[in-house]
Amino acid sequence: MAQGASAPSQVFTAEVIAVLDGDTLLVSRGGKPLKLRLAEIDAPEKAQPYGTASQKLLADLVMRKQVQVESRAVDDYGRIVAMVSIGGLNVNHEQVRRGLAWEYSRFHSNRPLMALQREAQLAKRGLWAGEDIVEPSQWRKQHASAPSVASPVVAPPAIASSAGKVASDEIGCGKARCSMMNSCADAKRYYARCGGKPLDGDHDGRPCEKLCAAEGVKLR
Repeated sequence: MAQGASAPSQVFTAEVIAVLDGDTLLVSRGGKPLKLRLAEIDAPEKAQPYGTASQKLLADLVMRKQVQVESRAVDDYGRIVAMVSIGGLNVNHEQVRRGLAWEYSRFHSNRPLMALQREAQLAKRGLWAGEDIVEPSQWRKQHASAPSVASPVVAPPAIASSAGKVASDEIGCGKARCSMMNSCADAKRYYARCGGKPLDGDHDGRPCEKLCAAEGVKLR
């Protein structure tokens, strides 16, 4: 994981709208999408053994839920590095405890997190039950051009959020804006059905490009 610049810590609440992999989330804060990198852990890459399982566990824990975010820094990719919790459960720690992420604290200084990893190793949970275990940092060096094999887990488009987002099954052809969409998929579905200048301000046939880019979706 690329190390970023430190920043004043902030604590805020946001809704998880996509799980990109086992340690990366897309959240909505005040209608604005933010990409989060879970601090002090490193999950298997999506093309790596247990990568999909790690992503699924994270989705089961937080998808479409309000989470508390404690920001620590902004990394070299512009992601907010943060501790994330829900209902008193530290999500970062839970990924390690379940054996679906590595402890990755600076200088391995987080002793509670190291203890959780040791517990998972002894119990052979998750990836620790496998053979030829390779840490993500080493795997990335060995597979620099490996393709992503798992798609982001995104919020079900038929569910409207409390912030008044548009649910796909309820979309008419009113004056919808990108800020009213739950996801890139919703935006594309609306645009295919209704068209609409508000979603495609530069008239290139690609709606809500900023929202889709934040979710890692490539538009054609």
